[in-house]
Amino acid sequence: MSSSSFAKLQKEAEGVKAKEVVGVIERIKLAIDTYGLTADDLFGNKVKKIRMLKVAPAAKVKKTTKKAAAPMKFTDPASGKGWSGHGRRPDWYLKAIASGKTPEELAIKP
Repeated sequence: MSSSSFAKLQKEAEGVKAKEVVGVIERIKLAIDTYGLTADDLFGNKVKKIRMLKVAPAAKVKKTTKKAAAPMKFTDPASGKGWSGHGRRPDWYLKAIASGKTPEELAIKP
């Protein structure tokens, strides 16, 4: 096999891999959302070490405007606590679903 054939095959393999990555990322995101996984669940203590390394020095940090809080989509009838539907699922939500409630029952009606 010539080096040009090998390079061509290697380039094709990289292209296929790049296309597959998109699907893999989508499946991972779906699993994280479905199971309410956190970075700590996935990476353990490594996350803390990585965050410490990636923190920019105070002088280089840009000031940003705060984002408005997302509107609440679900509420706990017992405690009145709410959840926007983004991020980790709260314990009260997980317990309600486990006890037989549906997301529609917990949804805030407009």
